[in-house]
Amino acid sequence: MTKGEKAMATLVMVRHGQSQANLDNVFTGWSDSPLTAKGIAQGHQVGQELRQRGYLFDDVYTSYMRRSIMTANIVLDEIDQLYLPIHKTWRLNERHYGALSGQNKAAVKQRVGAEQLHRWRRGYTEVPPRLAHRQHERRYDRLGVQEPLSESLQMTLQRILPYWQDQIAPRLLDNKNQLIVAHGSSLRALVKYIEQIPDDQIDQVEVPNGQPIVYQFNERLQLLNKEILKEN
Repeated sequence: MTKGEKAMATLVMVRHGQSQANLDNVFTGWSDSPLTAKGIAQGHQVGQELRQRGYLFDDVYTSYMRRSIMTANIVLDEIDQLYLPIHKTWRLNERHYGALSGQNKAAVKQRVGAEQLHRWRRGYTEVPPRLAHRQHERRYDRLGVQEPLSESLQMTLQRILPYWQDQIAPRLLDNKNQLIVAHGSSLRALVKYIEQIPDDQIDQVEVPNGQPIVYQFNERLQLLNKEILKEN
């Protein structure tokens, strides 16, 4: 933080607790996967850490995925802020892994090699193999939203940015603290945008389950400070 600059709004971003898909080491994407017992415990741990530090929020955002929504509810219960408005949006969904969805990552690595797998998982513009046919589900059909055939991290950021610019950023500029509970890749995309990480360096960024990232901004929404709250 620059000397003399005053921190204004705070943004906390949390990746959901461990899901069954995380435990099974499979690509999930837009598929639903419940939290494991460990994932539930991670949600409670996050909430307890935020409560101990006295964080108060004005809004909460989740994806349309149950692992994100359930983690948010656990955190809000722990911090005694279940009354807060929860804004659910498909734009914060995990990136769509296309034809890789449901496949075991170790098996894919054995089939295509570690280098290709790394590009699909951590690269910015690399698009995983696309689905042959578009999937349809009521939760998105009712919105008039088409599920992707596959997404790169770049494509994921492109769908998140309008929501950031229209909904989250204005509230931060209004000095209202915000909490986002989402996914590894959707949060990596936001980390890239907020921290202005170059395209060729984003593959070095990892967002673990249940480790809150705390950002502080000034009145012009310029980043002043970042802190990662790790379990003690």
